[in-house]
Amino acid sequence: MLSPVVYSVGEVAAYLKDKLESDGVLSRLTVQGEVANLRTVASGHSYFSLREDGSTIRCVMFRGRSGQEYLEEGHEVLAGGNFTFYAPYGEANMQVAAVLPVGEGAMALELARLRQQLAGEGLFEASRKRPLPVFPKVIGVVTSPSGAVWQDIQNVARRRYPLVELRLSPTAVQGDTAGGQIAEAIKQLNDEGLADVIIVARGGGSLEDLWCFNSEEVARAIFGSGIPVVSGVGHETDHTIADDVADQRAPTPSAAAELATPDRRQLLANVFAAGQQLTAVMLGQIDRRRGDVELQRQRLQRRGPDVAVLMRQIDGLTERATAAMTRRKERLQRDLEAQQAKLSALDPAATLRRGYAVVSLAAKPGALTAPEQAQDGDLLDITLSGGSMPAVAGNSPVDSATAQSEPVKESGTNSNGNDVAKPSPRSTRRRRGGTAEAQPAMRPLL
Repeated sequence: MLSPVVYSVGEVAAYLKDKLESDGVLSRLTVQGEVANLRTVASGHSYFSLREDGSTIRCVMFRGRSGQEYLEEGHEVLAGGNFTFYAPYGEANMQVAAVLPVGEGAMALELARLRQQLAGEGLFEASRKRPLPVFPKVIGVVTSPSGAVWQDIQNVARRRYPLVELRLSPTAVQGDTAGGQIAEAIKQLNDEGLADVIIVARGGGSLEDLWCFNSEEVARAIFGSGIPVVSGVGHETDHTIADDVADQRAPTPSAAAELATPDRRQLLANVFAAGQQLTAVMLGQIDRRRGDVELQRQRLQRRGPDVAVLMRQIDGLTERATAAMTRRKERLQRDLEAQQAKLSALDPAATLRRGYAVVSLAAKPGALTAPEQAQDGDLLDITLSGGSMPAVAGNSPVDSATAQSEPVKESGTNSNGNDVAKPSPRSTRRRRGGTAEAQPAMRPLL
């Protein structure tokens, strides 16, 4: 009997695919069975079946999935994954995400499945892991406040780097609710923004004890932390998903504290070694510079002038300069004597000594150079080499009283500043008959 509603093949295939992938059981389950018809192709994908007592489930496991090496024909395994519908072949098969040999248990299989899932999302990528700060000021610690782990971390920090401050974000580290508390503690440290690095730590234990550090919420809290995270969970042989997501993994909580802090003894040793290296470099530089200076000094010495030659040259130049100065002095002396001779020839006193006289008006100084400068009867001064004498211009007789009242000048300097000699005393002649007649002292000159 046909249904009144007709569906296409594609519609039915899509419906089946949706039902299978959205089913709460089939979307995430673990199946135990015997591996049969195993075939691994060149791409690395494995196609096989899981069978048990006549029942068979077709499976596909893509390359790189966890536990693929456990697939062997006839071996019984635990396969974890989900069901899907492959429309081209019209088959429902199981996409296996992880495989474990029988006996490992469901927890191990779930751990493998989750690790595979998170790895596919890139939470384990080495490229996203951040370096730890070299000199942290504050270290956030996510652990139980009552356990020995907190004490161990404090002891290590005080011993290695006493300057650091430890900030505890307390949480449970075991139990069903521990995963959520650990994630919340990491978030609180990020919200405060005080820590430079976060240590997530717990002591050793069984897989069940450490299961909270394998939870997805803890993994995503570490992945989403804006502060670098160091994981120190369990002992060296323990390995959790938190270790894979953290920026650095330490085998123990104490080792995590050592990773997060510098060693002060090593720092002191580094400073001492750096000081020695710096001293050696400086001494080497000084030696090289000293050698360079010595080399330049030698070059300058080779290229410098000969001091003895320069001194001989200076002596020669000094002698030449002295001789030139002596010749110039002698020449200037001769020129001076010649000028003195010329000045002596132009001396008015010398002219008077040669028989010349200087005639000037008695009432007006200044030598007369023409007859028109004196009027008839003007008194004159006549300056000779030996002195001066009065005279009258024209034919007018000289008044004896006036002439006698004129004092005889001593030898000295006249009004023009010329040397004159003392004149002889004047004399008068008497006429015949006893009457004295005034005679001119000198024949009129004009």
